[in-house]
Amino acid sequence: MTTAGNERTPGTPTQMTRFDDIYDRPDPRSYFGALGPLEYQTPQHARSVFRGLLPLVGLPEASEASEVTEAPERPADGQDGEPQANVLDICCSYGINAALLNHHVTLDELYKRYTSPQVADLTTAELIESDREYYAARRRPDAVPVIGLDIAAQAVAYGRAVGLLDAGFAENLETAPPSPELYRATRGTRLITVTGGSSFLSARTFRPLLEGRRELPWVAAFVLRTGSYQDIADGLAALGMTTEKDTSRTYRQRRFTDSDEQRYAVAAVSALGDDPRGKETDGYFHTALHLTRPAAQAAARPLHALLRDR
Repeated sequence: MTTAGNERTPGTPTQMTRFDDIYDRPDPRSYFGALGPLEYQTPQHARSVFRGLLPLVGLPEASEASEVTEAPERPADGQDGEPQANVLDICCSYGINAALLNHHVTLDELYKRYTSPQVADLTTAELIESDREYYAARRRPDAVPVIGLDIAAQAVAYGRAVGLLDAGFAENLETAPPSPELYRATRGTRLITVTGGSSFLSARTFRPLLEGRRELPWVAAFVLRTGSYQDIADGLAALGMTTEKDTSRTYRQRRFTDSDEQRYAVAAVSALGDDPRGKETDGYFHTALHLTRPAAQAAARPLHALLRDR
């Protein structure tokens, strides 16, 4: 789920550059080392959007003024056996969205930390111990439970080990149904987040977790403009959900690796009917926010009004 693009023959602008070798390491140092120079930034853009959605889906809003507190132990279910309300981060990787959502840190600070000489010579076990202290010291008192889902087993294990993910599952729902454990853990999910990997997902990943639920979660996805979200939107529409795209702005994802990749992006965006001028022509992939909700909720408060009122 965390692959950055399909393979391409050098010199042919047909697909994105792959970064497969950084997505499933024992710790995230290679990830930040590779993506930092390319200014990968989607999780930082998404943080404020996700925070703004939390109170709308029945989760506590993360306040910038919140003081740091130590992370509490959380049971899988709430009182009286009810499933605990949570966020499900699909394509969670090392738990970066959870780090930004629940801690007083920025993505730039994480780039600096994981590429610094201070952590360069640590073993993975030593880095995990250091990271536990690092994140615990910056934990927000209004942190929300986050469940991670990704095919990268080592990345998910890291997110669990350092306390970023309350639960984590290395499963590929594109090829197999969710395990009973994953299904149970997501019974209380109120918000599903996606900041990377939507190009490699279909409705198969989402529908098994949502079918038969009385209360459907919202799905907030930052989608590259080079691909279509239509399959996922159509699959969720069959469950009575409406997908809206924010057409008021886009968000930089990362710099292109080379001119071939840029030509691919410009051509792909144009083919989908969008205008690459001032965005992909300026050297960056861009994403657009897609929000999927039960149809009645979307009709009562359209996305443009929701964003205006944030």
